[in-house]
Amino acid sequence: MKFNIVKKIIFRLYKNYIINYLPKVFIALILSLIVAGSTSSIAWLLDPAVKKIFVDQDKTMIYIIPIAIITAFTAKGLSLYFARANIIKVGFEISRELQNEMSYNILRSDTHTIESKHSAKYISHFLYDVQIISHLVSTAVLNIMKDSLTLIALIILMFYQNWKLALFALIMMPLAALVAKSLGKRVGKVTGESAVVSGELSKFLSEMLKGSKIIKMYQQENFEFGRAKKIMKLMKEKLVKIGVVQIRATPIMEILTGIIMAGFIYYTGMMIATGEIEINNFFSFLAAMMLAYQPIRSLATINMTIYQGAAAAERVFDVIDEESKIKEIENSPELKIDKASIEFKDIGFSYPNTNKHAVKNIEMEIEGGNIAALVGHSGAGKSTILNLIPRFYDPNVGKINIDGQNIHKVSLSSLRKNISLVSQDIILFDDSVKANIAYANLNATEDQIKKACDLAAATEFIEKLPNSYETMIGENGVKLSGGQKQRISIARAMLKDSPIILLDEATSSLDAESEEKVQNAIMNLTKNKTTIVIAHRLSTIVRANKIFVLNNGEIVDVGTHKDLLEKSNVYKNLYSKQIRN
Repeated sequence: MKFNIVKKIIFRLYKNYIINYLPKVFIALILSLIVAGSTSSIAWLLDPAVKKIFVDQDKTMIYIIPIAIITAFTAKGLSLYFARANIIKVGFEISRELQNEMSYNILRSDTHTIESKHSAKYISHFLYDVQIISHLVSTAVLNIMKDSLTLIALIILMFYQNWKLALFALIMMPLAALVAKSLGKRVGKVTGESAVVSGELSKFLSEMLKGSKIIKMYQQENFEFGRAKKIMKLMKEKLVKIGVVQIRATPIMEILTGIIMAGFIYYTGMMIATGEIEINNFFSFLAAMMLAYQPIRSLATINMTIYQGAAAAERVFDVIDEESKIKEIENSPELKIDKASIEFKDIGFSYPNTNKHAVKNIEMEIEGGNIAALVGHSGAGKSTILNLIPRFYDPNVGKINIDGQNIHKVSLSSLRKNISLVSQDIILFDDSVKANIAYANLNATEDQIKKACDLAAATEFIEKLPNSYETMIGENGVKLSGGQKQRISIARAMLKDSPIILLDEATSSLDAESEEKVQNAIMNLTKNKTTIVIAHRLSTIVRANKIFVLNNGEIVDVGTHKDLLEKSNVYKNLYSKQIRN
């Protein structure tokens, strides 16, 4: 990562986040001043300690100087504790802000943006990257203040003791800076690589847990274990590389310190021999120089923490800055529902990064309160049409009207407020039955929820559950059968009571008994509602007022079930397959 990019990212962190916590940073700065003063006073006290106690044998100083040393160490320890506690809170607060901003943007992102990145990579940004940023703030900010001030105080003390020795001791500082600059770039690069591997690890773990049944059924445990070992090994290698790079400064600093110490002792010995410096000054200066070693080493490696944090912040900012292609337009009018009639005018759509039309030249008119069915072979474009109505995607050409209003010119929230979706891919939360149904209306009363369950033919099985409506159903309703999950999904849609219903193959994976119950629930759900239904099982759409037959993304026939059996070869072919099945 180039220095200019790092500087830009760090400035953004300061301008947008750290600046909001300047009072706490200022407190940490004051405490850092106390740490610096205490550290330098410890070194300075060795001067009178040697002279007054060991040379002059002043009995009073035997008590005073040890007490002063204890006081200095106590002040240093307490100040350092409170400074760290203060700045750690700032780090976690900024992490929370970044997580909030990522959550906000992800929740409002368009479908393509969400689907273009594996969910595990988002999780990696939330957990791994924000932790690195928190470490950057809580470690780098404090260390820069504390170590810089401590180093300045010790350098002043060294110059006070002997300016010649001070100049000699400062030779190591520019060398340490060169080491830090070189290693910082390397850490930034390796950290970026490790973040990629971390995302792959999260992705693998997510798929391993979700696909556990398939793995067992196809007896691929050994294959998946091999994949796990490969990813773990790669992760270990990246982490080891980061660790090695981070500690690479240590031996260099130790060697530099050894050379400086050896030269210092030789040079000081010559000065003591000529009477240019006293033994008490030597011990005080030596202590100051030794105490300066820690902040020099810390500042020499702080560059690595900055590069590491900047690389993580760049990935987080990529999520925060991602522009949604479908978003709420300010001051757009509300969708006003009259009959809830839907009209498609010359609609064409291709999924992003593909050249093939998913649908084209789509002309549809669905009268309010009627049921329209979409039929066709897999890949014909049925689900695409459904996804265009709530604007999960926007068409490339054409427009969609609801009661004569262009859905792209009304507010997105009012559009989706008037639409309910029931799909074969049911999404339920790891919460209670009641919470999953009430998700459609968080202010719903107990009576409203139970009425929705009655209409969805769900009351009977819910009341037989261990804790009835309060039963926890597990991740995506794992504790329920397919039919039960579908009826909870219908009850949720029933509670929303929207005028437009979208049914995406809602009964395709159910057994005959469950299908009958779900079909009855769907009849209650769609009563007097404008409904668009997709189904492989044609028995679910025979009662439709109008059926649209799709082939290769185009509408090839329109009519009732009876009409289409007479005039549509595509429909007859689909129907005959259903009869045979």
